[in-house]
Amino acid sequence: MTISYNALSGALAAQAALNTVSQNIANVQTKGYTRQGALLQAVATDAGNLSPGNGVQVGSLLRFSDSYKLQQMWRSNSEMGYREQVQPYLTQMETVMSGSKSSISYGIDNFFKALNAAGVDPTSSPLRQQVITAADSMAQQFNSIYSVTANQVISVQQQQTAILPSLNESLASIASLNKQIVSVGSSGTNTSALMDQREQLIDTVSRQVGVEVVSNPDGSVNVSLKSGQPLVVGFGSSTLNFANKSVPNPDDPAGDPITVPVLMLNYQNTKFPLDETAVGGQLGGLGNYKTNTLLPLQTSIREIAQQMTEKINTVLGNGSKSDGSPGEDLLVFTPTSATGLLGIKEGFKTTDLAFSSDGTPGDSGNLQDLVAIKGQKITLTSLGEVLLGDADTQLVGKLGIDSQQNKAQLATATTIRSQAEDDWKSTSAVNGDEEAINLMEFQNMYQANMKVIAVANTLFDATLSMFG
Repeated sequence: MTISYNALSGALAAQAALNTVSQNIANVQTKGYTRQGALLQAVATDAGNLSPGNGVQVGSLLRFSDSYKLQQMWRSNSEMGYREQVQPYLTQMETVMSGSKSSISYGIDNFFKALNAAGVDPTSSPLRQQVITAADSMAQQFNSIYSVTANQVISVQQQQTAILPSLNESLASIASLNKQIVSVGSSGTNTSALMDQREQLIDTVSRQVGVEVVSNPDGSVNVSLKSGQPLVVGFGSSTLNFANKSVPNPDDPAGDPITVPVLMLNYQNTKFPLDETAVGGQLGGLGNYKTNTLLPLQTSIREIAQQMTEKINTVLGNGSKSDGSPGEDLLVFTPTSATGLLGIKEGFKTTDLAFSSDGTPGDSGNLQDLVAIKGQKITLTSLGEVLLGDADTQLVGKLGIDSQQNKAQLATATTIRSQAEDDWKSTSAVNGDEEAINLMEFQNMYQANMKVIAVANTLFDATLSMFG
């Protein structure tokens, strides 16, 4: 009887829909779970039959996913990872360099104050000793801040290296899930759970590097860097690693080359060098900070120390000591040292200070030339021509601007990420109230169809009794 078949198909369809609702409710708190739904379709009647139809069937299981909203979530995650990863470094560097008594400016100012004080009595041993003490203190402040930058370079590189194993593992897992999804999906089995795992892995990768994701007709996805290099293609994945490369030493071009790490991508035994400042995400943020902020800052500190040393030592060499002999170098500049960039010449004494311009006791002509150095110009690669006394202040100002801009961009990225997550949830997340309504509706549908089956049985029994 058609009525029985229709009711049975309705009961089975309602049961399938209830199973889907129960799966959604069970995963209401599961992170990254994408809600599903049963698509019910009416079964058409047979040709030439006056029957209204042959019941209902589950056409397919729907997965409520929006690729545009997923892409927005991944892009915002990359930007947030990019900005968030470098802010602690910017904050630390800004705090150290702008400290009222730890800055390079403080050391330079105190040194020139000591020179000015010595002008009261250029022959005074205590005042001369104060100059040497102030010079040593200034050198230690240079060394302390330069050491912080050197430690940050090491820390940034270590963080970049630490990201790669997790990134490579996620890429391999995405390729493996691609294979499972294609294999399982070809047999008609539901792949929603596998796709949820893959999307969560892509979200993790997007925080580490900026990605572009393209879906394939077979259910797999291709993942690439924003610059186009492949990360996952079908069932294959790339690996990223740092390789050492020899380059000329910028501080000593004629000397031995130095070794620097270069980011490499390996896909099917083909290697691509990557611009670490342009890969996006946490890896790109660290690379950009190291290349465009930290290393130029180191260069500027070395340039200040070198040019100031040259100027001071040159003026001292042009003067005369108390005994009339030529002056000696006060400062020693060592560009290859991360902890001893600047120092006082070993064995330098108060009598070695050449304050006199003509050897006359009490003459301070050369001392005045030393004092004038603070108002002279030096040339920095990052700033151009600046006054020696203003150089550090301008570096700190530039660093502060970079830090504030990054904070503002981080706040914007965080807001955009939050909005993108809310947009995704509006389509893909489980709504408990909505599922409760669906639960009652499909329960009523099931019960109604079971009543129809009961009515059909009664009619069948009644028909049989007529011939009994």
